[in-house]
Amino acid sequence: MTQDRYGSDVLGGSGSSHHRPARTSRPQPAETGLVVEEVTTGWVGAVVRVEKSGGMHVVVLEDRRGRTRTFPLGPGFWVDGEPVALTAPVRATAPARPTRTASGSVAVHDAKARVARGSRIWVEGRHDAELVEKVWGDDLRLEGVVVELLDGVDNLPDAIREFAPGPGRRVGVLVDHLVAGSKESRIAADAVRAAPAGSVLVLGHPYVDVWQAVRPERVGLAAWPTIERGTEWKHGILRELGWPAADQADVAHAWKRILGTVRSYADLEPSLLGRVEELIDFVTA
Repeated sequence: MTQDRYGSDVLGGSGSSHHRPARTSRPQPAETGLVVEEVTTGWVGAVVRVEKSGGMHVVVLEDRRGRTRTFPLGPGFWVDGEPVALTAPVRATAPARPTRTASGSVAVHDAKARVARGSRIWVEGRHDAELVEKVWGDDLRLEGVVVELLDGVDNLPDAIREFAPGPGRRVGVLVDHLVAGSKESRIAADAVRAAPAGSVLVLGHPYVDVWQAVRPERVGLAAWPTIERGTEWKHGILRELGWPAADQADVAHAWKRILGTVRSYADLEPSLLGRVEELIDFVTA
């Protein structure tokens, strides 16, 4: 008698080693545009969106004719011939908060600005103030330091007398073109001598204008050009750059353009960086 090696019931699964194991569904994020098939209905479509409806998450599929149908998120779908369980797409996380300020200091998040100190930092003009704010603004607010416009170094002696510096009321001054033998250096020395000892510190950079403290490559130059005597410096620079230079509005627009290239302290010359840091230390000591 020939033995029935297949058994009496070829459809019965018990003990049989010939049946393939069931294929398990792998998780698949339902990203927009993913083409899937819903196995129960045979609906094939691209994921339009995932939303919450009636207390459950659903996926909306759009077929090639533009028709849409909604299905519960989860198992019961095929992608590229493989069973999948659709999951909500991974949302992009918020960008990490910076760990450093533009000046390179450690960033302190969610801290309230300190009440303004009695001490001040003075700069010669609006462009100087805007550059200091761009790079050191976070630090200054945390320290409670106010930056004020001096409107030209010629006004320094009168401004110091009016401010009346003293203990807890210091003044740090940033001056353009502060080089030995210059008019600016003489005015600064006289102003410091007239004030109480240790209450006024005047520092400066060697540049004709604070524009030059921005690294020239930020505006496409190898070096800031030399402007001949008798030519207003900013207008001469604009002509060298090929930028409009007809009036003060052109100067203002050019400065905004230059300032916009400054991202952090790395875009400034070291001769300015050190002076500003020293002034901040002086008025917060």
